[in-house]
Amino acid sequence: MPHSRILYAKPSITNLEVQYATDAAASGWGSHCYDYIIRFRDLLKSYLEVPYVIPTSSCTGALHLALAALDIKAGDEVILPDITWIASVAPVTYVGATPVLVDVLEDSWCIDPTAIRRAITEKTKAIIVVHLYGNLCDMDEIMSLAKEHGIAVIEDAAEGLGSVYKGRKAGAIGDMATFSFHGTKTVTTGEGGALIVQSPELYEKLLVLESHGRDPKISKQFWCEKVGYKYKMSNLDAAIGTAQMERIEELIARKREIFSEYQEVLSRRPELHLNPEPENTLNSYWMTTVVYDKSVNFDRDNLLSEMEAANIDARVFFYPVSMMPPFPSKPENAVSYSLFERGINLPCYHDISTDQINRVCDVVLRHLDREKARK
Repeated sequence: MPHSRILYAKPSITNLEVQYATDAAASGWGSHCYDYIIRFRDLLKSYLEVPYVIPTSSCTGALHLALAALDIKAGDEVILPDITWIASVAPVTYVGATPVLVDVLEDSWCIDPTAIRRAITEKTKAIIVVHLYGNLCDMDEIMSLAKEHGIAVIEDAAEGLGSVYKGRKAGAIGDMATFSFHGTKTVTTGEGGALIVQSPELYEKLLVLESHGRDPKISKQFWCEKVGYKYKMSNLDAAIGTAQMERIEELIARKREIFSEYQEVLSRRPELHLNPEPENTLNSYWMTTVVYDKSVNFDRDNLLSEMEAANIDARVFFYPVSMMPPFPSKPENAVSYSLFERGINLPCYHDISTDQINRVCDVVLRHLDREKARK
């Protein structure tokens, strides 16, 4: 009998999510149309220990709002890692600014602070850092560098919810931060995001920008002070998110358990490198990822084919953004241009079983042995 399909990601949905979503659909209208949005916002704010949270329809929208609030425009530059999903970079183009893509570190796969320093010019207005797959950026070094040059730091924590850097949660360290609650994430609202704001001045500005330019202090109905945006999260989405946030410790703990099961098997092979967890940090391991050592004659397409033959889903490691047609090529980002070819994301949804994890590990190890023999 063939094995059942192992997916790479799917949400953990219980009766609580169904109950809240049903309640929102039945009664979350009129004067109650923000009830779950407020509950979700307050749960996230309490969890992160931050002053201001604005729920949004996507992480991409949250990044767009953040850049608009900083008045970033044509002629400005924003520094980002070359290894990330394009959603981190696209909002920079929405405001007319230039994305400056720099290399990442070999060990964390996150943006290299030394590369940031080299890329700073008088046009640099912000740095967007990405906590890739749950791994953490070197926030002390980055925040120090940004302060030295008077540059804002935006944490793209779409993949970092639950990770902790020296006692502070990812998303609670930069001037602003964004989260994604896409269906693949540890906490989901189906589609959705959030913008985290530290400054009361920026928060007041964002309350206008995120409501089509309507100032909540002005009582005139449908009066807009400026042209703004509409990236609001729906009450239905927030209802699911509220249930998820009430379960967040359980959800993150399960992600860490899954990673530990993979690590127990795969870390026996020195040619395989998994997500790191440096001292004084906690990795929420949104996506368990394995990177093959440069010494291995690794063929990612072969591994993907072997996974498919075993009825297993797997995700490729992100391509460098600068390899894609909309952006100038930057092969000088040597780590980025080497890393993507050697990495793969492994199935790590919450209800994956130990037997299924072992099935995935068997394919990875058999493939490794074949590649070594072929070399």
